[in-house]
Amino acid sequence: MQHIILFTDKLLVGNDMKFQLTNARLVVNDGDHSVASRELIHRFHAPFFRFDGEVAQLDEGLRLLDDSQAMLVLNIPPRFQEALAGSEQTSVQLQVDTTNSPQGLSAASYAARIVGEFGAEVAAQRMGRAGVEDGLPAVQSEHRVWYNPNQNEAWFQSVAELLNMITVFAIMLSASAMVREKERGTIEQLLVSPLTPFQIMFPKVAAMTLAILMGTALSLLVIVQGVFHLPIKGSLFLFFSMTALYVFTTAGLGLFISTITTNQAQVGLMTILVIAPMLLLSGTWTPPEMMPEWVRYLMLLSPLHYFVDISYGILFKGNGIDILWKLVLAMAALGGSLFGFGMWRFRRQFA
Repeated sequence: MQHIILFTDKLLVGNDMKFQLTNARLVVNDGDHSVASRELIHRFHAPFFRFDGEVAQLDEGLRLLDDSQAMLVLNIPPRFQEALAGSEQTSVQLQVDTTNSPQGLSAASYAARIVGEFGAEVAAQRMGRAGVEDGLPAVQSEHRVWYNPNQNEAWFQSVAELLNMITVFAIMLSASAMVREKERGTIEQLLVSPLTPFQIMFPKVAAMTLAILMGTALSLLVIVQGVFHLPIKGSLFLFFSMTALYVFTTAGLGLFISTITTNQAQVGLMTILVIAPMLLLSGTWTPPEMMPEWVRYLMLLSPLHYFVDISYGILFKGNGIDILWKLVLAMAALGGSLFGFGMWRFRRQFA
C-alpha cells in the first residue's frame, strides 16, 4: 500500500498541478482595427496566452469572463494608432479573471510587461531612436537558467511531493508502530523486558526506514526519472543516505506523537497538526526570501527545510557533501534533538 500511495501521488502532482501561466484565454475588443492594434494583439502569443478571437462589444467580453470562457479581455479604443502616431496619450484596458489568483496575477503581470514594452518601442520610434543605426549605445539583458532550464514544473513538483510524502510516512509510521503496541496491550511487557527504550524503538524505525527507502526508490527512479525524465545530476547513494538520516531523525516526532495518543485515529489527526507547519516552513511552496524575517527564523526549526535544500542540491545541482555538509550537520543536530526528546517523553509517560 505504501508503494502505491507514493506512485499515485507523484503521478497526479506531476501532471495536474500548474503554477506557470499557460494558454491563458484572451479575447479582444478591437475598436481601431489598425496595424498598431494588430501588432499589440499578436504579442499575446503562446505559450503564455491563447488568442480566442474578437468580440464586437465589451459587454460580450465581460460575459465570457463571468462564464469562465476567457481569462483576459483586452479593450483597444478607437483612434489607437492615430494617437500613438501623434502626441496624444492613449491607453488600453485589460480585464482579468483572478478566480485562480496565481494564474490571474501572472496574466496581469505578463500583460503589463507586454504593453509596457510595446509603448516603449512606439515612443522610441517616434523619437527617432528605435535602432542601433543612430550610433547610440544599447544594453541587452540576457538570462540563462542553470537548473531546470526548461522550467518544467513536473520536475520540481514531483520531487517536492516526494519529499513531503517521505516526511508524512516517517512521522506516521513511527507513531503508529508504538500506538499499536498500546492497543494490543503489549507496551508494558516491552517496558519490563531487559531492553532500553532505544532498543525497543530501533528495530521498528529501521524497518520503517527500509520500507520508506524502497518506496522512495520506486517513486524517484520509475516515476520522477522514468516518466517525467528528471535528469538526476548528483549521487543517488548520497541522496538515499541523506533520506535514511532524515527518516531516522524525524521519527522522533512520531515517537512523541505516540506518547500523547491512544489509537490510530488520533495518530492521523496529530500527524496532520505536526506536518502542516513543517510543510509551510520548508520553503517548498513559498521561498524563504518572500517570508517575513521572523518566519525565516522559524524555518530553521523545521528539519524538512534542510532536507529540501539537500535534496534539491543533490538531484538538480549535483552538489556533494563538501558543499552540503553545513545543511547535513544542521539537519542531523535538529533531528537528533527531536529523536532524543521523543525517547525522553517515551520513558516519562510510564514513569
